[in-house]
Amino acid sequence: MTLVEIRNVSKSYIKGDQTIPVLQNINLSIGRKEFIALMGPSGSGKSTLLNLIAGLDSADSGVISVDGMDISSLSQRDLARWRSLHVGFIFQFYNLIPVLTAFENVELPLLLTGLTKRQRREHALTALQLVKLEDRLDHYPGQLSGGQQQRVAIARAVVSDPTLLVADEPTGDLDRVSAEDVLQLMERLSADLGKTVIMVTHDPRAARKAHRMQFLDKGVLADAPEDTLSECF
Repeated sequence: MTLVEIRNVSKSYIKGDQTIPVLQNINLSIGRKEFIALMGPSGSGKSTLLNLIAGLDSADSGVISVDGMDISSLSQRDLARWRSLHVGFIFQFYNLIPVLTAFENVELPLLLTGLTKRQRREHALTALQLVKLEDRLDHYPGQLSGGQQQRVAIARAVVSDPTLLVADEPTGDLDRVSAEDVLQLMERLSADLGKTVIMVTHDPRAARKAHRMQFLDKGVLADAPEDTLSECF
């Protein structure tokens, strides 16, 4: 069953007196529980497409529907509320708040909900148990390894039980062992918890973990080059 439906989506940016096309007439369907990798060279539009799907940016034309909601028609206020309820974000550099503990970082998105303090604690502890960091809940980011920080970031992303997880180069700052741990966790989130995961990556090894790979080149969906396919498969 389809969760994300993208139809005839285009996006450009204005730089001085120039209009720079970034995405051109993109059509893509992403299923529920699917783990998809977006690949392509720098400047190909991968992160722009991810931001459009996550409601962080708006398309110039076309329609983006997530779980039946046409998010391209929402106001900025409604879009912000929609993101808080339906999207979990995983970034390359974790984006944890240094002065907050692992527990407090994970709990942070729940402060915008109507949950009680006890309910927030239960949700945050469950999320940290999911990423196997319940023994680090009182540690600050600076006391954790890169892989542990990314797992805290993943716990924060899933703590509100979002419909969709979007990950922008989630293993780009990790060593191979830590990257493998994070990718296995993302696989489990899709397979065991039924999350739809959309990941931007330059790494063919990371892309191999996904159910499907989509390749972007100069703002259009294209066939992956043979050397990329051979690395992945």
